[in-house]
Amino acid sequence: MRVKICGLRTHDTLNGALDAGADEVGLVFFAASPRNISLDNAAGLAAAAAGRAEVVALTVDADDALIEEIVARVRPQVLQLHGHESVGRAGELAERHGVKIWKAVPVSVAADVDAARLFVPAVDKILFDAKPPRDARHPGGNGLTFDWSLLSQAHDIPFVLSGGLTPATVATAIAATHAQAVDVSSGVESAPGIKDVALIRAFVRAAKSAA
Repeated sequence: MRVKICGLRTHDTLNGALDAGADEVGLVFFAASPRNISLDNAAGLAAAAAGRAEVVALTVDADDALIEEIVARVRPQVLQLHGHESVGRAGELAERHGVKIWKAVPVSVAADVDAARLFVPAVDKILFDAKPPRDARHPGGNGLTFDWSLLSQAHDIPFVLSGGLTPATVATAIAATHAQAVDVSSGVESAPGIKDVALIRAFVRAAKSAA
């Protein structure tokens, strides 16, 4: 079981995630998000995580200039594409930058899961997340879940389960989906963008125990 803690912005919460046993730590580069981080701060956190966890850089329809700056300064092991990026764009970024690619796919109906298969040849993992409301300001981190039974036929897709998970629900979600990797952001926060180290520890412990 791999666990990603996303939207980290401080060394205290990063260290909390690393000490708890997180396998990936996520840094958000999207101005509309309360978890947005500057390149300078991100570079410092990534350096501190080196050798202890993989660094995942989350972007939303980012242009080449931003991606290149993130890769050069932060040196993430993974680029998480959380916008409307195409299969071609995902493959292009993987080839150009030599990093793993995760593609976020919002889910509300079974057809969304089927559509994710188009990305499988071009990415390392699909991140299944809840489809955001129409008026949402950002595509993820909204604290919403989706019907986990929709993933019953996703055993052929290498995926990460996301979407409204919490320390109290992650074990049930793992049992329902047979996920081998989970991602959390708002579920370990005391307020939007403010991570709680105690909740991070509880989430990692619950996820690892469930596996």
